[in-house]
Formats: sequence, C-alpha cells, structure tokens
Amino acid sequence: MIWVLAGVGAAAAVPAGLRWLRVAQREHYLAGEVTKFRLRWSQSGVINFLIDIAAVFGVIYSIIDVRWGFLVPLAQVGPIGLPVKGVTSPLAWTDRLRRVATLTGVVLAAALFTGAALDQPVIVLLPVVLLPSLIDLCLWLLAPYEKRLGDEWVEKAAARLRAVGAEVVAITGSYGKTTTKSHVAHLLTGSKRVVASPASFNNRMGLARAVNENLTPGTEVFVAEMGAYGPGEIAELCEWIPPKVAAMVAIGPVHLERFGTIESIVRSKSEILDRAEVGVVCVDHPLLDGLAFNRRQHMRIIEVSTSDGIVVDGARVIDLPDGVFAANLAVALGICSALGVDLAEVIPRIHSLPVAEHRQSVTTGGAGFAIIDDTFNSNPVGARSALKTLAGLGEEGKTVVITPGMVELGPVQEEENRAFAEEASSQVDHFVIVGRTNRRALEQGSARGSASVTVVDSRAEAVAWARANLGPGDAVLYENDLPDHYP
Repeated sequence: MIWVLAGVGAAAAVPAGLRWLRVAQREHYLAGEVTKFRLRWSQSGVINFLIDIAAVFGVIYSIIDVRWGFLVPLAQVGPIGLPVKGVTSPLAWTDRLRRVATLTGVVLAAALFTGAALDQPVIVLLPVVLLPSLIDLCLWLLAPYEKRLGDEWVEKAAARLRAVGAEVVAITGSYGKTTTKSHVAHLLTGSKRVVASPASFNNRMGLARAVNENLTPGTEVFVAEMGAYGPGEIAELCEWIPPKVAAMVAIGPVHLERFGTIESIVRSKSEILDRAEVGVVCVDHPLLDGLAFNRRQHMRIIEVSTSDGIVVDGARVIDLPDGVFAANLAVALGICSALGVDLAEVIPRIHSLPVAEHRQSVTTGGAGFAIIDDTFNSNPVGARSALKTLAGLGEEGKTVVITPGMVELGPVQEEENRAFAEEASSQVDHFVIVGRTNRRALEQGSARGSASVTVVDSRAEAVAWARANLGPGDAVLYENDLPDHYP
C-alpha cells in the first residue's frame, strides 16, 4: 500500500510543483518566497484552508492507517484559484527553471523512495505537503551556482563598459526609478548620445544584458536603473557599473516587507552613492535630507526639491509642471546638471516628456470613457497622485477606481491600503476591489467613503464591470495590478 501511496503522491506533485515553480519564477527565484506565497494562499479562503487541514490530518493519521495518507495527494488539487499554467504570468521553461525543477524532482523522488522502502508514510508524505518549501530549499542550494553562471555575462558587460567609456548614471529609489531614467534619456537627447537600460532591467543579470546588447561605441552616457531587495545588492552592482553620477529619487514603504524598516531601505539604497563622483538627492523626504547632509561632507551632492517649484542645487528652475511627477523631473534635471549640461538647453524638452508605460498613462476605451493605467508597482505616493489625475479627467461623468491594493508594504500594508481606500472612496463614485490579497483592508477603508463598492475576484471581471457600466465622459483609474500568483 505504501508504494501505491508514494506513486500517487509523485503524480499529484507534478501539477502542484508546476504551480509553485511558476511562483518561484515570478518572485525572481528568491529562496523563501514560495513558502511565503503558500501561506498566503492557505489564508485566502475557507476552501483552501480546509484543504490544508485535510493534508495535515492525512500526514498525522497515516501513522495509524496508511490509507489516511491518500488525503495528502488529494489535497494537492489546491490551492483553488492558483492555476498551473497562469494567465498574467505564464510559466516559462528557461534553463534556470529547468535546473530548479530537476533538483526538486530528484530530492522529492529520493524522499518518496526512502519513505516507501522504510515503510514510513510520514517520510513519503511530508515532502509532498511541504513542496513549496522544498522548492525554496533547492533555490537556496542552487543560488551559488546560478551566480557563477552569471559571472561570465557580468564580466563581459564590465569590459564593454570600460571599452566604450560612457559616463554612467545610476538611479535608485523606492519608486520613480524607471520614469526618472526615461526623463534623463529624453532630456539629454540632442546634447549627448544616451543609452538607458530598457524597461525595468534593474538587477544584476538585467543590467548585464542591457549593457551587452545595447551599449555601442560612441555612447556618451549609460543610464542604469538599480533596484534592490536587500542590503549589499546595489553595492555589488556598482562594483562593475561604477557610476559617475548616482541619484536617489524617493523613499517610501515599497518593499518594506523585505527590508524591515524605512531606515534599512535608505541605507541599502544609499550604497549607490559610495563609488560616485556626484550624488543627486531629492530632499523632500527628511531621511533623504539627512542623507544628503551627511554625504555632502565627503562628496559633491546636488540637492533637488519640489517644495517651491522645482529647485536644483539651491536655484529655482521652473514651476511644478502639470502631468509630471515633480520629484522624478527634479532628479532628472539634477542629473543633467551633474553631467555639465546647461539646464536652459534641456528645459524646453520637458513639454515633450514621454509617459512611461503603465504609470498614469491616459487612453480612451472603446466605449468612450477615459482610462488611467497606473498598474505598475503601485506605491502610496503614486496612488494619491493618480487620484488627482482621475479628478481632472472625470469632471463630466462618473469616476471609478479599480484596484487590488498595494503589496510588499510589510507592517504598514493594511494601514496604507485602508487609508488609500478611504481617500479614494471619498472622491469617486465607484470603488472596485479586485482579488483577496488586500480585500479586508480595502473594504474597511472604502466603508468610510461615499462611493458604491463592488468586489470582484479578478482583473478580467473588473474590466468587464467597467465596460458594462461606463461610457463617454466617465473615467476609470486602474491602480496597480497583481499577477495571478497572488490570491
């Protein structure tokens, strides 16, 4: 009987493993993230919770009667709502994913065989129940090997940077990095030959690829967006992409879940200044103001702010422009100044700044209503800015906010989502909550406003609601979008 249990457990682990491998891929192969999402899905509804309880009972009571153990492979049908293939984030069989899948399969098979050979049902069942944690273990074991594989591409990129001799601009911050990078590239057009890292290529392998594929002889400035999930990551990037100019755009609770405190975020992000000749810091936030003061003792710092128009290095440059997030533009102008470009030369280009994709870009739907797409990497400051944009578009008709809320905010996630829902539902006609991740906080906040509240399970249902209920003169804000590996 136990060999049958092992075989059924192995068969059930295949579709379950594909689910969790997809989560691992979406979460950048970071060990620990798959288990974290497993716990989130367990808490996503009564059915998923009961499925997990059944699996636990199956493990425990298999000691008494092995037939109870068949509850465990049966429970691998869950979590309900997490598809195997994925729609918004399908599984991609890259070489790295194949390595993770192979190692996971080998470890699982060894555990199943050992448990069956020893006639120990618990040894057979635990790796099936703990499959997400098993994948995390394999990610951790493979991490040094993956880093060594990437070293070749990093060394090649470093050599190319040295050969081309481009001045490097490095940009970081809790949010605003991609837009600021886009602003810098646009403003410098006509003054210098610029190459910017594409999209959100802001980690080790993304930047290596950006350099190897895009940097060509004659490039004068390379603009690199740098992200981090923990201390030391930006410092490592700057070892082989040493910046001449390094910029800190903004600080907020984005990724607070990973860093723990705002102060830790500032310390980790400020690593970007360590090797730079010039630092550009937006001092609107008091922690960045303090950082600029401390760093000014050892390097040239260009302070920018938006308290009285856009101020660069103590001089008021322009009024705050409409339709542009002021801090991003202020930092971009500070970078231009740090590179020795006359601001009078670049200011006329502000009027033609491109709008970054999925960052408050405005279009018109087929039914004639305005759509504000702010679905990328939502944060509290950006979300409130998007509400102002919505208010300006929805003066003639109904206004709607559609959102799953904000994530990775750690201990302040519920508070920030509750506050945003309250503010939004006090200003708009309809507030649509998507999914379960932040449902409770969003419902609590929106209950304090005057908007009618609708709850849907998916982005597709929310889009269908908008098409059925909105028309010419109306406006809808899509604030953030979570891939379907979120509950």
